[in-house]
Amino acid sequence: MGILSKIKKWLPKRKPPEYKNNIPKEKETIRKIFGIYCHSHHGTEGDKLCPKCNGLLATVFTKMNRCQYGITKPICERCEHPCFGETATKDFREIMSSSNRKMFLRHPIMTVRHKLASIGFDYMKMQQQKRADDKAKAKSKKAESKKKK
Repeated sequence: MGILSKIKKWLPKRKPPEYKNNIPKEKETIRKIFGIYCHSHHGTEGDKLCPKCNGLLATVFTKMNRCQYGITKPICERCEHPCFGETATKDFREIMSSSNRKMFLRHPIMTVRHKLASIGFDYMKMQQQKRADDKAKAKSKKAESKKKK
């Protein structure tokens, strides 16, 4: 028994990565963004939204609960398979993009967390693409080496 195996006994075991359910945080962020957008564009006050924004918000929340990704879902802004429908997705992305500046001024920490989640998702997609490219290169090299033999 080597010294390394003795040391490993005393070290804490590495836990597998845990998936966090970020849906409640994302819902709160979206609710605040919708409030800011509706107050500035439709003249509502307090926690009330106009009927159009309220309907779109209800649609977004319903679809988030039924998301095909479950708790591992990306943020809705970056999702490749939006589940709201074409017009609702267009309206949703318009609201999200037009409220960025005001959201940062009113809720800076929430905005930074949302942007970090967005960057994390972009990084994950980049790593997945890199792995897929590496597999494709390895497969083509293997095929070429078999042809040469």
